[in-house]
Amino acid sequence: MILVSIANYSHSLKVNGKMNPEESESPSIEPRAEATVIADRLHSATIHLLRRMRKQDVATGEGPARLSALSVLVFGGPKTLGELAAAEQVKPPTMSRIVAGLVRSRLVKVTADPHDARRLHVRATAKGTRLLQKGRQLRISYLASHLEALAPEELVKLGEAVEILKRLLEHWS
Repeated sequence: MILVSIANYSHSLKVNGKMNPEESESPSIEPRAEATVIADRLHSATIHLLRRMRKQDVATGEGPARLSALSVLVFGGPKTLGELAAAEQVKPPTMSRIVAGLVRSRLVKVTADPHDARRLHVRATAKGTRLLQKGRQLRISYLASHLEALAPEELVKLGEAVEILKRLLEHWS
């Protein structure tokens, strides 16, 4: 059984139900277990990173739900209300309220489907696209200002890790 201390990322192994202090220095961990340990650390780090980055979104004047829906439209193109609700993993009535707020702010435009008046199409306006790009730039600048504190070799390692994550996500289903 593997015990993980997230506080200092140290690893310890249990041998025959008792802690083996000799193995806590440099344990030999099975690949599957190592993936679990790294997944746990990555999960924690990404949550903390996201929370800090979201603080920058306050400057946009829009809430997280609206910005998330707007992001889907800006980067994914126009969607029906149902497609947008599915992408955001919310029920259509919830998405209707989010979209209504975006319409009031003139960040999206809603049009009826020419073939089915019950179906609504939602697309980002130029104002919505500019707002989202401004928010993205604020988050990137904020993150970059903190990354500057890293040593050059750490920054290179982080860049390599980002590429690995991008490759992993390309094949994610």
